[in-house]
Amino acid sequence: MAKVTKMCSEGRNRPVFICDFSPPRGADPALLHGARSVDADFLCVAYSPGKSVRVDPVIAAHVIRQQTEKDVVFTLATRDMNKVAIQSMLLGAQLLGLENVAVVMGDRFTDRELSHVQDVSDYLPTELLRSINDLNQGTDFRGRKLRAGTDFCIGATIDLARDMDAEIRLTRRKVESGAQFFISQPTFDPDLPTAFIARYADQYDEELSPPIFHGVQVMAPESIVFGNIPQWVTDDLAKDRPGEDIALQVLDRFTEAELTSIYLVPPILRGGRRDYDAAQAVVEALAR
Repeated sequence: MAKVTKMCSEGRNRPVFICDFSPPRGADPALLHGARSVDADFLCVAYSPGKSVRVDPVIAAHVIRQQTEKDVVFTLATRDMNKVAIQSMLLGAQLLGLENVAVVMGDRFTDRELSHVQDVSDYLPTELLRSINDLNQGTDFRGRKLRAGTDFCIGATIDLARDMDAEIRLTRRKVESGAQFFISQPTFDPDLPTAFIARYADQYDEELSPPIFHGVQVMAPESIVFGNIPQWVTDDLAKDRPGEDIALQVLDRFTEAELTSIYLVPPILRGGRRDYDAAQAVVEALAR
């Protein structure tokens, strides 16, 4: 199994892709067959997207790797488990041979949802990043030595929809807490991540060294939209332009801006279904 940072350090003449993958809302292994459709460098198994009950991302990532021999990243949210549960899960992931983890906070529960479920949030994301680094050094959250440490490649997130200066400060704390790579929420304009990277360097007098996988979303007329979609994208979809073609146009601009580590988000359809064939069409087009 490859680590994200190792693949990024290798000289490549094409983009490196992490493709988002939603674990299924059922325990039938056949529901994971969508993972076979995408020849991305890594499949990133999400943590309970939509705050719905789905297969645990560690287990889903392990089965995907067994079924497809694809490299994987599993996502771990701080929202739902205490420190004992999270670190125990991480030891289990290491036992299964999983090496890449991405830390997220998880969407906040609404007041209505909190009548059915409890928000634990025993860690902040920066605290969990630091804790995983401690596990890598063989120490648990109480400072006790483990009989065998872990060896995780640790990822974190960047959200360019937030205030840029605040997000830069948060990104800095994540770097200091041990983040080794970043996954950025989708944008349609490379000027935004380029400005973020430049402003980070100006503020801290050094480059943002961990690789960033810049989010590109494949759209469809019926897909669920997160964040702001440019008017030109909405207009092109209304004219029946394929979402894959739009994504390739965006990726061309990212490549021209030398942003070649990509977090590819397949169309999210009603009911939580994903169109992984659309994501594969984008990957194939860039491989030609």
